[in-house]
Amino acid sequence: MTTPDSEGLLAEQLLRLTRRVYRIQKRHLEQRDLGITPAQSRLLRTLAHFGSPPRMADLAERLEVVPRAVTTLVDGLEASGKVRRVPDPSNRRVIRIEITDDGRKALSELRSARRGAADEILAPLTNVEREVLRTLLDTLVDGTPGTHEKHGSHEKHGRTC
Repeated sequence: MTTPDSEGLLAEQLLRLTRRVYRIQKRHLEQRDLGITPAQSRLLRTLAHFGSPPRMADLAERLEVVPRAVTTLVDGLEASGKVRRVPDPSNRRVIRIEITDDGRKALSELRSARRGAADEILAPLTNVEREVLRTLLDTLVDGTPGTHEKHGSHEKHGRTC
């Protein structure tokens, strides 16, 4: 049985872990000197999951942010040559965002930085503890108890970034 205090402690631990993950990932990004912020990194990763170049509105919806926030992120990534705005072939008034070769190289570096950060964060855990954590995180991310039993392995979620 949990008490309100233990639930409050768990919430605080989750928030502290989130902040730690953010700090460690940011440090790993800075060490690679990519000139990309964590928010820009998230946009690049999201962009890579689209089958074809998305509209700004599509990115905003997927990122769950307002379109203006996407514009600012795209501006920064475009200035550094990681993405480019291209007209939609079927409607010239629509602008799509496409990742460049430099953006793909940066994405590869970002993945490596994220893996390094994850290795650092998970270092204290045994393989069994990591598997338990993976199962618990799948349940929390999906928001449904027991989803790990229905969906199987971690790779099903496409979380390879």
